[in-house]
Amino acid sequence: MGSSGNSASQSFTTKKAPVFLLALVVFAAASLSSFRILTLPKFSNINVSIPTNKTPESISEKHQITTPPRKIEFPLNCSTRSCPKNYYPTTFQTNDILDPSSETICPNYFRWIHEDLRPWKSTGITRDMVERANETAHFRLVIVNGKAYIEKYKKSIQTRDVFTVWGILQLLRRYPGRLPDLELMFDCDDRPVIQSRNYRGPNTTGPPPLFRYCGDRWTMDIVFPDWSFWGWAEINIKPWDSLLKEIKEGNKRIKWMQREPYAYWKGNPFVAENRKDLLKCNVSDSQDWNARLFIQDWIREGQEGFKQSNVADQCTHRYKIYIEGYAWSVSEKYILSCNSPTLLVKPSFYDFFTRSLQPLHHYWPIRDNDKCKSLKFAVEWGNNHKGKAQAIGKAASDFIQDEVKMEFVYDYMFHLLNEYAKLLKFKPTVPEGAEELCSETAACDRDGSEKRFMTESLVKTPSLTNPCSMLPPFEPRDLGNFYRRNVNLIKQVEKWENL
Repeated sequence: MGSSGNSASQSFTTKKAPVFLLALVVFAAASLSSFRILTLPKFSNINVSIPTNKTPESISEKHQITTPPRKIEFPLNCSTRSCPKNYYPTTFQTNDILDPSSETICPNYFRWIHEDLRPWKSTGITRDMVERANETAHFRLVIVNGKAYIEKYKKSIQTRDVFTVWGILQLLRRYPGRLPDLELMFDCDDRPVIQSRNYRGPNTTGPPPLFRYCGDRWTMDIVFPDWSFWGWAEINIKPWDSLLKEIKEGNKRIKWMQREPYAYWKGNPFVAENRKDLLKCNVSDSQDWNARLFIQDWIREGQEGFKQSNVADQCTHRYKIYIEGYAWSVSEKYILSCNSPTLLVKPSFYDFFTRSLQPLHHYWPIRDNDKCKSLKFAVEWGNNHKGKAQAIGKAASDFIQDEVKMEFVYDYMFHLLNEYAKLLKFKPTVPEGAEELCSETAACDRDGSEKRFMTESLVKTPSLTNPCSMLPPFEPRDLGNFYRRNVNLIKQVEKWENL
């Protein structure tokens, strides 16, 4: 650079030479500094300090240069049919891939975790309590040193147990090495069985902790996300992550005002008297209750390739009916996500997220003892108050899309299992004869829809963010106010119907 100005440099006086040399030194130092910055390692984090009288928390993120965290993949290796060891917590570290800047608060329904575990808050959970839960359990799941093991007791309905375990294995891949040691019993049947009335009084033993898919006000079973989030192979319902995207696109095909102005339901009515009673509300030559009800023949549907049962294609009516079957139904999340107001027939059961739903905001309540009249009124009200009806449908759809997406399903599982493990008063151990579990042993020998859905829902990389931050437990007063508000809103609808 110094030789570029030869003719000009000859006119410099001796007095000016030191100044010129000083400029060269400064320029060279600046150039060297720039070169060092440009050649830093690709995954380094550079924190640029800026003189300011503000606290560090108030400095804008634009003043920090942060490179993307390192991406690591866990392939499904079916060549050995055994569990690979390289991604388990004994060898895998997560500190170098986490993005500390992205932290989210868990949805409000996570607070029910505290309520579900409250029966053991003061006593803790002993090994005897866990052992007593095996009376109806389908399997015992054990996690020790980040590895999962299963002790099987009996086969569940269809592949409920298979896909429930698959979901837990994906949780271990999403947050490797971050699940504590634990033992739990899981019942894959529909109805909760741990009756609260059997564990009241000072001389009773503690209730056995039993995990399942739903609960009710009279029982103490611990509610866990159901198997269908990873796919329901027997009826060709895809894993939730991809299905949720398809439903969102399906909602756009027919705008709400262009949808059929009736209440729609399609399902199996023969699993419960409540559903058989609903069929009386179908349109006939003599009566129209504003309902369009269809019987789902799953055997025939399977023979015809499930062409008429795609959930994403069923957002065609302005109103969708949700009604329980033998217990709660996995269909509730599909119905709520349809962007049409859900007409929810008074339920007896709840799953892990539905306890935070609010009448007249997320759904319209329907009487269980006078369904036809209640349905007719709901549809007429909605058609006469289209803006308010659309707002109810959108609130439910937004809730499902934003707060029950797969990331939060995993985080719910993560927090529930962590809080549960804190209550254990014994050291979890692997039972003799228990089978070690991993994605390879669970998926590689499967075929058809089971293999396809497992491959589709496989967690391929550990999460680049921490789980969402848990909210504190409900205050008793706040919980009481929540219940009373919901009851009052439902009573208000019943008064409107009676006018």
